[in-house]
Amino acid sequence: MRLAFTKCHGSGNDFALLDARALDLSDAEWGRVARTLCDRRGPVGADGLLLLRPGEGEAAFAQMVVNADGSIPETCLNGLRCTARAGFEALGIDAATVRLKTSDAEVAHEAELAPGVYTVRTTVGPASTDPAAAGLRVAAPVIDAPVPGLPNRRNFTAVAMPNPHLIAFVDEIDVAELTALGDWCEAGPELLADRANVSFVELRPDPGSSPGQAGLFVHTYERGIGLTNACGTAMGAAAHAAGLTGRLPFGRWITVHNPGGRVRVRADGPAGGDRVTIAGNATFEWDGAIEIDPATGEAGALTVTRRRGDEVAAWAAVKA
Repeated sequence: MRLAFTKCHGSGNDFALLDARALDLSDAEWGRVARTLCDRRGPVGADGLLLLRPGEGEAAFAQMVVNADGSIPETCLNGLRCTARAGFEALGIDAATVRLKTSDAEVAHEAELAPGVYTVRTTVGPASTDPAAAGLRVAAPVIDAPVPGLPNRRNFTAVAMPNPHLIAFVDEIDVAELTALGDWCEAGPELLADRANVSFVELRPDPGSSPGQAGLFVHTYERGIGLTNACGTAMGAAAHAAGLTGRLPFGRWITVHNPGGRVRVRADGPAGGDRVTIAGNATFEWDGAIEIDPATGEAGALTVTRRRGDEVAAWAAVKA
């Protein structure tokens, strides 16, 4: 079958985005499609596959995410901004409720993060520290403490967004250490119900806020993907964890940087229903089409049908 898609990214977390409202493939078939399109050695390369799906009830549309390894996570908030943009454009709206795998999110077209940068605001929650929700087989919530059975003695906070996150605040991010721990989690140890996203987080000055206010820098090893330029749910989980541990106040917008760029985040905490809001880019880089067999994952030649150089340039200016 011939699939038309858009190559896009949220804060450098890149995806192949398809309007799948009229497509009927099984999860296994979508997994094969994702592995082919996301393969960095292939014609496209991406962190994941995003599917715009039909909505139901109060949800105007739905999002399905397929990771590069073919697994299907609960959500992806960097991807949600891109899917939301596609839904807005398809339906002629600028705000919606979106159905995710196990929860709903609120999305809206937002004022530009920077000139020429299409920006979407997403709100999800409640974030939870319940160990079962966070995918930890331990007796009690883990908040700024060692995780029994984890081969790393740093203090972590385990948060469900609703996908599982382990957040550690560090003075300086050690990528080798992060990768080693991420690899251990990815192997599916008994401690974890279904692996985990692992992030190391630094407090850094926030140039977009009042003097003396801190922001965050987050680097994530993402479940089913590996080290990423950005992970939206990890940035939200880090902001929530910063509030839980008293490092930053709840209810205030902060800038969260990552290797791929930046977003604005507000964690509302218990007084705000533990909801988390992220405002960031939904950049469409180019459109293409490819022939692919969902039964085997075998692909034909890629055709690029449109390049969106102005959006690419606008995002490059943000990162400069």
